[in-house]
Amino acid sequence: MKELLIIVISYTIVSHVCCCDFEYPTFPDGFKFGAAISSYQSEGAWNVSDKGVNDFDHWTHTCPECIGDRSNGDIACDSYHKYKEDVKLLRKIGFKFYRFSISWARILPSGLANNVSKDGIMYYKNFINELYMNGIEPLVTLYHFDHPQGLEDMGGWTNELMTQWFVDYANIIFTEFGPSVRIFITINEPSTLCTGYQATYVAPSKPLGDVGYYLCMHNVLKAHAMAYHLYDKKFRPSQHGLISIAIACDGYTLNENNDVVSAETYFEFTCGIMAHPIFIGDYPAIVKERLALVSKSQGYTVSRLPTFSPEWISYIKGTVDYFALNHYTSNLVSPDPDELHGIHNSDSGLLTNQHPSWPNSSSFWLRVYPDGFGNLLRKIKTDYNNPEIYVTENGFSDYGELQDYDRINYFRLYLKELIIAVTRDGCRISRYTVWSLLDNWQLAAGYAVSFGVVKVDFNSPNRERTLKLSAAWWADVIGTHTLQDVPSK
Repeated sequence: MKELLIIVISYTIVSHVCCCDFEYPTFPDGFKFGAAISSYQSEGAWNVSDKGVNDFDHWTHTCPECIGDRSNGDIACDSYHKYKEDVKLLRKIGFKFYRFSISWARILPSGLANNVSKDGIMYYKNFINELYMNGIEPLVTLYHFDHPQGLEDMGGWTNELMTQWFVDYANIIFTEFGPSVRIFITINEPSTLCTGYQATYVAPSKPLGDVGYYLCMHNVLKAHAMAYHLYDKKFRPSQHGLISIAIACDGYTLNENNDVVSAETYFEFTCGIMAHPIFIGDYPAIVKERLALVSKSQGYTVSRLPTFSPEWISYIKGTVDYFALNHYTSNLVSPDPDELHGIHNSDSGLLTNQHPSWPNSSSFWLRVYPDGFGNLLRKIKTDYNNPEIYVTENGFSDYGELQDYDRINYFRLYLKELIIAVTRDGCRISRYTVWSLLDNWQLAAGYAVSFGVVKVDFNSPNRERTLKLSAAWWADVIGTHTLQDVPSK
């Protein structure tokens, strides 16, 4: 009862805070802005040099109907060949760092460490050098969804051996790039990655019933922790870098009944399932309880959520140097009424939707609700002892228009919430990353939706780039270190 009272009080405070209108237009000293992209979504050059076939290559080539426009990333933005042009765009806009991912199959064509591609190593070294020559800091993600298909043929992230294969890969990355890279992310968005073992709209597109998702999440946590400890013991003493894992966290808002229990459950199932083992230890209690309950009702003899031993709980806890947060949108959450009749339609027992008054985007799942972002930042502060936060992805999709006023409005609203969270609420946020620099290939949506502040002409073999209005807006924000108004139409 006492714990529930604390939750009610905290949610009441959050609700009150978000009703107020504060203006803190200036960003803190030292705050840095960057942009992001990922290897498969932008590089192209899918079979150039000795790069191996990865799971996205295999998925898009064998199931083109799985992609809305039947497209793939074979060429994508052709950043493999045009990276110098992309770096010039970063510099022109004023971004201080660039978050990009390395293609596992470009470094280890088979996925295993016995065959290292010299061309792949040299490509990324040249890329990193180009960034530094233009005054831009690299923020390197080791793995952003795409792994060699040979490893997937052996089970991918449902095979515990994947943890060692990943660590072998990480060892090469730290060895080759660690002397010049100071900030790493091991794995991007495990919840999205692991959906590939639950549904068909993301690679490897293996719907393994009720079990695959949690097997994947479990092994990802182990792999991340192993890579963190490898870096901490072998490389940090000489390289002095930082390392984390990018966690996707949706925001949330209370329904008309102010149902704080549902809100807490939603947070733990979407964000806490990955953050709790790292910042507190083990999976959240409500996640373990619900999975045990639902698994039993489905006839399983044990929970579909694997169990960590005490040794693994201790080993995983504390394995980040900052909270890497990917955030786009929020949801209204409420209990599923079927739960009252013992019917479990979902593991969380919740229904989610988005209010029709929230402005929409070109992505069916993304509506604009900046208060949810502010709520989330304060929640992370409260639950995880106010860690330093890097916002490693945040962005808005449209249909590729150059006069992208809706995107600018999104950025302005969300950055305002960020400033409030930092200046008034004491959240320790020091970096913000735009998703994305370029329009790019967007998983099952293909090229039908656009997230970039730079337009890419995917109908042209040259993939010409054109700065959008939002790029000019960002140049003003970064140049003045001050939040700018949306330009007049």
